[in-house]
Amino acid sequence: MAAQGLQRIDSVRAWVMPLLGTGRFGTANFKGDYDPARSRWFGPFSQLAGSILVEIKTTGGLTGYGLGGGGSAAVHVIDTHLRDLLLKADPSNIELLWEQMYSSSLFYGRKGLAIQAISGIDLALWDLAGKAAGKPVYQLLGGATKEKVAVYLTGRDVQLGLTRGIRAFKLPVDSAPQDGRAGMKKAVDQIEAARKAIGPDAELMIDVLCRWDVPYTLEMVERLAPSRLMFIEEPLNPDDMAGYAQLCAVVRSTKIASGEHEYTRYGFENLIARKAAHILQPDITWSGGLTELRKIAALASAHQLPMIPHRGGSVYGLHFILATAHCSLAESFGVGEPGNDIMQAMSPRFADGFLYPGDKPGFGVDITEALIRKHARV
Repeated sequence: MAAQGLQRIDSVRAWVMPLLGTGRFGTANFKGDYDPARSRWFGPFSQLAGSILVEIKTTGGLTGYGLGGGGSAAVHVIDTHLRDLLLKADPSNIELLWEQMYSSSLFYGRKGLAIQAISGIDLALWDLAGKAAGKPVYQLLGGATKEKVAVYLTGRDVQLGLTRGIRAFKLPVDSAPQDGRAGMKKAVDQIEAARKAIGPDAELMIDVLCRWDVPYTLEMVERLAPSRLMFIEEPLNPDDMAGYAQLCAVVRSTKIASGEHEYTRYGFENLIARKAAHILQPDITWSGGLTELRKIAALASAHQLPMIPHRGGSVYGLHFILATAHCSLAESFGVGEPGNDIMQAMSPRFADGFLYPGDKPGFGVDITEALIRKHARV
């Protein structure tokens, strides 16, 4: 029997809803065929420049909203394919619908855009489930394992975080092997300066965004040992499983974090089996939604691996972290960023370095037609 207030899916809509601009990750103004910027121009489909909003309405009068990724390409997948599986279906059959969407998109999906589209749909379905039950989503998952969640700030302005009570920081690092040891020294100097600014007791991490190779990483690990990093995030290409396994086998002064650009339980099962990460970082809006992150969390728990979800500071990530015992930190989302009011609508209450759960049904996202009209991109 369908949950009260749900009945059947009546409409499915999706929009491109950028939370940050494409210029944050490079430019399409290249100097020539061999310009290194060509390999770092991530375009309109990736990261928060490619955010999408999914809206699902039911015949029972409820509306659910989910955040996904993949930009207009993912919206096209929803409009021309996945919607067919959703209309007139029972929205309470979340697991069934996930498996049907995954299986139906298998021959062109499995990772990337298709899974990012499914993620947005899945979160909208969970939002509906919470609203039908009159409970926050984390209560549907067994309740909160903690009363608040500490935030770590991603960005270079550590003073901003310190003034807001944050005690964990992650610095973006731009150095790459082609920059030579001068680039190494510049990066090390920046990281050491950050450590000095935040003091000896705060946590410090770095995000390499897949720029390094194994030899470069190993030398940087040695140079950075005095800075006492909690982890190095994505030093290698996500597909370099052998390289990640090598790093995890030999690095001792810090931990290797990965998974932001991995997808579904199948991808994370491989990551775990290869012993290719010390810390797992799935993104609930990209990796398969809440339905899939629950399975990834079970795998991580069985192997005693901590999870620190990418962009866990959104309301979607927070509900998952609250209900998952081995998630201890939430990455900042909207704190100190030039995000728009859609981003703010998806941000939980923040105070003195912590995020706090709300008591609204579903994920507690307050989306209006006016906000959609203001920010949707066609």
